[in-house]
Amino acid sequence: MEKITEIRWHARGGQGAKTAATLLAEAAIHEGKYSQGFPEYGPERMGAPMRGYTRIAGVPIRRHCSIEEPDVVVVLDETLLESENVCDGLSDDGCIIVNSKRSPEDVCKAASAGERDVWIVDATGISLKELKRDIPNTPMIGALVKATGIMKLETVLADMEKKFSKKFKKNIVDSNLVAVKRAYEEVVHSKCQS
Repeated sequence: MEKITEIRWHARGGQGAKTAATLLAEAAIHEGKYSQGFPEYGPERMGAPMRGYTRIAGVPIRRHCSIEEPDVVVVLDETLLESENVCDGLSDDGCIIVNSKRSPEDVCKAASAGERDVWIVDATGISLKELKRDIPNTPMIGALVKATGIMKLETVLADMEKKFSKKFKKNIVDSNLVAVKRAYEEVVHSKCQS
């Protein structure tokens, strides 16, 4: 059976994890893959911890539950590293992608990442510069694509441009595309040491 790549997004309400999970899933479909993207809420309010999920595979996906054993963990809010066990269930060869300006050593320790790969990008800084708002979801998609190679950056950009053009003005669409590209280029990889 072909492997399904499972991605769990950790964020706070209002940071766009739901949107990122579904945008990535929809882009995967346009690359000829099967996918799912959906959120899971606790208290449904701005700032409350929430999770999003994305599954991507080359074969139909029959699972329709939350992701307990992800291959990839994406953390949009680094304060969650101290308040939640974001690496819970993460496969030993899985990776964690974190929105942070902290050193890889600090992120590895805070996330209890063991000896996993960690990817760090200042998605907040990128979103503030490019989008003029602290919404790190689209930059984190760029970082995830670079870290995993799960799909082509061009597919994500084309799909995002098509979807966003229906809802937003050109300058907002262009700013989001630049944010994705910057995160793709600026994400830094490190190997955690236990």
